[in-house]
Amino acid sequence: METPRNRELELADEFVRYTNRNVFLTGKAGTGKTTFLHRLRQDSPKRMIVVAPTGVAAINAKGVTIHSFFQLPFGPFLSSELTGGASNAHQDIRLSGDKRNIIKSLDLLVIDEISMVRADLLDGIDEVLRRYRDRSKPFGGVQLLLIGDLHQLAPVVKDEEWEMLRRYYSTCFFFSSRALQRTDYVSVELKHIYRQSDQLFISLLNKVRENKFDDQTLAELNKRYVPGIENQENEGFIILSTHNYQAQNINNFKMSQLFAREKVFEAEITGDFPAYSYPTDKSLVLKEGAQVMFVKNDSSRAKLFFNGKIGTVVGFDDDAVLVKCKDEFVTIKALREDWENVKYEIDPATKEIKENKVGVFRQIPLKLAWCITIHKSQGLTFDNAIIDAQAAFAFGQVYVALSRCKTLEGMYLSSPLSRSGIKTDTNVSSFTENIEQNPPTDEQLKTSIQAYQQALLVDLFSFSNLKYRIGTVLLHLFENSSILRGNLHEEFSKLNDLVKTEIVGVAEKFQVQLLQLAALSPNLEGNESLQDRIKKASAYFSAKIDSLLLDYLSQVQLETDNKAVKKTLDDSLDQLYLEMKVKHSCLMACIDGFKVKPFLNARAVASLQPATRKKGQGAKAGDEPEGSLAQLYGMIRDWRDTLAIEQNVEPYFILPQKVMSEIVAVLPCSMKELKGVKGLGSKKMKSLGPDILRIVIDFCIKNEIKEVSLTSTQQSFEPETIKKEKIPSRIQSLDLFKAGKTIAEIAHERGFAVSTIEEHLSSFMVTGEVVLTDLMPEQHIERISKYFLTTTDLSLMTAKIAFEDAYTYGQLRFVKKHLENTGQIEVAEKQSQE
Repeated sequence: METPRNRELELADEFVRYTNRNVFLTGKAGTGKTTFLHRLRQDSPKRMIVVAPTGVAAINAKGVTIHSFFQLPFGPFLSSELTGGASNAHQDIRLSGDKRNIIKSLDLLVIDEISMVRADLLDGIDEVLRRYRDRSKPFGGVQLLLIGDLHQLAPVVKDEEWEMLRRYYSTCFFFSSRALQRTDYVSVELKHIYRQSDQLFISLLNKVRENKFDDQTLAELNKRYVPGIENQENEGFIILSTHNYQAQNINNFKMSQLFAREKVFEAEITGDFPAYSYPTDKSLVLKEGAQVMFVKNDSSRAKLFFNGKIGTVVGFDDDAVLVKCKDEFVTIKALREDWENVKYEIDPATKEIKENKVGVFRQIPLKLAWCITIHKSQGLTFDNAIIDAQAAFAFGQVYVALSRCKTLEGMYLSSPLSRSGIKTDTNVSSFTENIEQNPPTDEQLKTSIQAYQQALLVDLFSFSNLKYRIGTVLLHLFENSSILRGNLHEEFSKLNDLVKTEIVGVAEKFQVQLLQLAALSPNLEGNESLQDRIKKASAYFSAKIDSLLLDYLSQVQLETDNKAVKKTLDDSLDQLYLEMKVKHSCLMACIDGFKVKPFLNARAVASLQPATRKKGQGAKAGDEPEGSLAQLYGMIRDWRDTLAIEQNVEPYFILPQKVMSEIVAVLPCSMKELKGVKGLGSKKMKSLGPDILRIVIDFCIKNEIKEVSLTSTQQSFEPETIKKEKIPSRIQSLDLFKAGKTIAEIAHERGFAVSTIEEHLSSFMVTGEVVLTDLMPEQHIERISKYFLTTTDLSLMTAKIAFEDAYTYGQLRFVKKHLENTGQIEVAEKQSQE
C-alpha cells in the first residue's frame, strides 16, 4: 500500500519530469531532498544542469556555482526594469558560446540550497535566461527545480546591500523574486524524516523550525544543557559553533595538547579547482589522537565511512591515515579521494549537455573535528554533538544545529537556549505555512501534464513568430531599398504572401482542430485521432518550411556597402533561418507521432545548430553582372573604394552599389548618357563623371562592347584631354610601365595620382600582362599574403593600420587582387568556416 511519504516524492518527481511547472522542493532537515536530486541526475528525461550559491554546495551537488555559470555580480543585481532605466545589472555580461548553447537547449535548471539565494540573484538568472531564450517568458521558458529548506541558512545580505534592495523587494528571500512571482510554481514539502525517528525530538525540532516553541519546548530542550561539557574529554563528540574563529581556536588548542609528531598531507590539485570550493584543508595537518571527521562518502565497495562520520587518528601508513571510530572494531584506512570540479559543455557528437571534469582536488577525506561551524555542518548527521549556540546571530542557525543530531540523547548544549537566540523570520513562517496548507494534488498534476503536452503541441504548430520575423526583414528591406542591390524587397513580399497562405493560414485553422481533438482525451500521447492528425500536419508543414523558406534563405545574399545595414539584415535573416530550422526539426520528430521526450530532444539538438546561414555559397540577390561586365563592375568598385579610402569615408558615400550596377547596365560613354543613370546627382556628375566615363570608355574600346563616338566624348572632356585619350588611359599606363618606368614616374608624367596608376596596373593582373613580382619584392608579397589569408577583415584600411603604414594602399591592393584572382582568399574563407 502506498504511503504518504512515497506519494510526496512521486508528486515532486512527476511534476519535474512530466510538466513544465516550476517546482519548489522543500522539507525539514533529513527528509531526503539531496537524495531526490541525486536520483534525478541519474535518469532525468530532460536536459538539465545543477547550480548552487556557494562553491562547497556546488561541489556537494556535483554542479557549478550560480555566479560562475551565469557570470553574475556578487553585489545586488538591479535590472533597468526595476530602476526605470538606471541599472547596475551589468548589461555587458557575456557568456561563452558553450554556455549560450547550453541555455538555448536547456529544459530544466536545478538550484540547490535555494534558501541561501537572494531574490535579486534569482532575478539576475531570469535576466540571463531571457536574453538567450524567450524574452517574453519568465526564466526564458526554462523549468526550475528549487531545492532547499527556508528554515535553514538564509541569504547573506549586508546592511548597505539591503538598503539598496529594500526599495524593490519585500524580503531578501528567493520567493520575493519578481520573475518567480510571475510563474505558477508548485511547492512540494517532503514530510517524512529519515534522520530522526524519536517522535519527541522531531516534535521539538518542528516547533523550533516553525517558530512555535513555547516555555515547555524550551524547557525540554534545555534539559540537554550540561555545564562545562565542551571541556570534557568525550570521544566521538563534535562541537558546533556559530563562528569560524571559535572552531579554529578549539581545534588549534586541542591539537596543541597532543604531543605526537605532526604529519602533513598536501592536496594534489590538477586543472581548475578554485580555493573557495576546497572540501578540506589544502595542507592537512594531523597527529595521532586527533579527532577527525570524514568529509566524503566511502567510494569503495566497503562503504566504511560517510560524510560526517567522526573518528580518531590512531596512526599513519605511508600516504594513508588510520582512523578508529567509537564502538567500532574495524580500523579504517583513509586513502586519498577525489573531488571533481565540473563544467557543463555540449557534446559535439551527441549534442547532449555533459559534465566535463575541469579540475580535481585529491586529498585524504578528513578534517579536524573537535569543532566545526554550524554553517559547515549543513547536510551532515552526528551521533553526538555539543551545540554552542549562545552567540547565534543568523536566522535558522539554531534549527540547523539541533537538526544535525540523530537523537535527542546525542544532543548536548554547552549553554542553555533562550528565546532571543532562536531567530526566526515571520515572512518565512508565513510562506511555509501557506505551502503546508496548500499541497499539490493528483488532479493538479494530471491537469499540469495535459497542459504541458498541449502547450508543446500548440507551440509546434504556431507560426506567429514566423510572421513577425518576415515582417522585420521586410521592414529593413523597405527602409534601406535605396542602398540595396537587386529586388529583395519584392522577393520577400512574394515570399510573405506564400507563407501567409500556405503556412500561417493553414496552421491557424489546424490549431482549432488540434485543441478540439486534444480535449477528447487527457492523455495526448495515447489519443489516436489526435496523433493521426499530428503525423499528417507534421509532414505537410515540414515540407512547406523546407521548400518555401529554408532553401531560399540558405541561398539569398545581400549586396550593400553599408556595413551596419548589412549586419542588421544578416542578423534578421539568420534569426529567421535558425528558428525555421528548429521548427523543421521538431516537425520531423513528430512525423511518426508526438511523444514528449523525442520532441524535447529534437528541439534541443536543433537549437544548437549554427545560428548563421552559409553566406557566399548560393545565388546572389539582385542583378550582379556576369561575364566581362562583371570585370567592369569590379573596376568601378576598386576605383570607388580607393577614392573612399583617400577621402576617409564609407564607400557607399562615393557610389552606392545600385548606382554602380546601373552604370554597368547603361555603359554611358558621354555626359548625356551618364545623366540617365539613376542616383547620380549634379554634384557627383561634376566631381566623379569624368573618371567614371574614362573607366567605361576604356573598357568598351578594349572589349569592343560598344561603339564609342569620339564626337560624343568631346562633350564630356576638354578637347586636349580627348586627343591624349585616344589610346585608353589604362593601356597608356601599362605601356609606360612596360617601358621600364616606375609607378611614381608614370603618375608624374601623366598628371595622375599614384593611386590611379596603381589601379590601372592592377586591372592587368587578371590578364597576366602585369605580374605581381614586377610590382613589389617577394618578401613583401609573402608578408602581406599571410595577413590576408589569416584575417576575416579584408578591408585595406584595416590592413594599412595593421602594418603601421609600412605599405601603400596600392601595394596592399596588388596582393589582395592577386590572392582573389588565384582563388586563395576564397579557399581560406571556406577553411575558416569549416
